[in-house]
Amino acid sequence: MRNLILSGGIRHDFADNAAALAGQLSSDGFESEIETDIEAGLARLERGGYALLTVMALRWRMEGDPKYAPDRAEWAFSLSREGRGRLGGFVRSGGGLLGFHTACLCFDDWDEWRDILGGVWVWGRSWHPPLGPAAVTKTAEDHPLTAGLGGFEIVDEVYSGLSLATDVRPLLKARSETMEGAEPVLWARRYGKGRVVFDALGHNRASIEQPTHA
Repeated sequence: MRNLILSGGIRHDFADNAAALAGQLSSDGFESEIETDIEAGLARLERGGYALLTVMALRWRMEGDPKYAPDRAEWAFSLSREGRGRLGGFVRSGGGLLGFHTACLCFDDWDEWRDILGGVWVWGRSWHPPLGPAAVTKTAEDHPLTAGLGGFEIVDEVYSGLSLATDVRPLLKARSETMEGAEPVLWARRYGKGRVVFDALGHNRASIEQPTHA
């Protein structure tokens, strides 16, 4: 089965992370191709042959926070109307979507992305504590993804205060040492005929390859 990984962005080693994820998915029968040009990747997706689309990128407009000013010229991004149609159409028609970590920050001027992925970052509200130890616990929701899985510890960023779609039922929650409560970090859902999974963990290769996470 073919998987297209859309990657690239700032503050993360996306080349290494995408390679690590491709290695993990190969054990599940996926042959992954990595693309850093989002629009070109989605054009390839439209030509067919892919069972899964993975968004492991940090591409958004980069507006409102001056700390991103030095990176805007190279990395600011708004998904085109054609790109939106290709991505949304792929999932609605039955393609699989895996959103990984920073996927929830992408495409911040596209409202449907929240409907597709199930949750997005809200600038001015969402946040995460520094990279550090976190306790991950399983919720009461039954799903093949978490069958036989117990709680585990991981070193990662725990995204907090995301805006979730009303039908999202978290499968895992995580809490870092500096947080008052646990936050959803894994869910699975349907969008149209497609299946969607979002994993908010995975800041680096160590997290991606940790056996309890992988």
